[in-house]
Amino acid sequence: MTFPGGTSVSRLSVYSGSPCADGLEGGTPHLHTASTEAYVVVGGHGTLQTLDVNGLRETELSAGTTVWFTPGTIHRAVNRGGLEVVVVMSNAGLPEAGDAVMTFPPEIVSDAERYRQAAALPSQGEEEAVRRRRESAVEGFLRLADAAAEGDLGPLHRFYDHALALVRPKAAAWRSIWEDTVAQETRRTAGILEALERGDGAHLRQSALMESPPQDRWGMCGHLRAHDVAHPIVHTP
Repeated sequence: MTFPGGTSVSRLSVYSGSPCADGLEGGTPHLHTASTEAYVVVGGHGTLQTLDVNGLRETELSAGTTVWFTPGTIHRAVNRGGLEVVVVMSNAGLPEAGDAVMTFPPEIVSDAERYRQAAALPSQGEEEAVRRRRESAVEGFLRLADAAAEGDLGPLHRFYDHALALVRPKAAAWRSIWEDTVAQETRRTAGILEALERGDGAHLRQSALMESPPQDRWGMCGHLRAHDVAHPIVHTP
């Protein structure tokens, strides 16, 4: 059984100590093509920069803030002091399978092979590679934001088209991930409701405790303590 609702959860420490070209510290701007993402801020403060067809917006983040954004929302977490976030993602497994597209400049994002090379992290020297891809994505993001501020959404629409072209070959394989997480959980809940209506409580006797230990890794927005919600440890049979 996956994490409740077929979601995924991780703890995020937003990048700090290495300002980008615009002087801000934070993560790599990107969007998700199929998944909605939520931030539950548990410490520190910062801002969330978002860009969509309505333009650029900045939302203040501090302990207790809860925000979420839908597919197509380009987002960038900016750290202004110890920003710590619990991230909840819909469609567990899809973001890791390529649902996220970073805002590299158009000459990169329009070329699948160049995008793959720009997004990849090597087995050695990960930290420097993370910094390079963040700088490239911030460059592309600033171009999109500047154009939108001048009333020109053409670059944003072209970026959406490039993002679609990048993920389209993967979409069919994503269906099986979705079936094994969100759809499976939905069917399970439907079955439980039907059983309760019949007065059948057999599922209560099949209860179990699950655990997924954290796994440290580099993320797009910062250091992640992620959890493998698809393969939990089952403590009770």
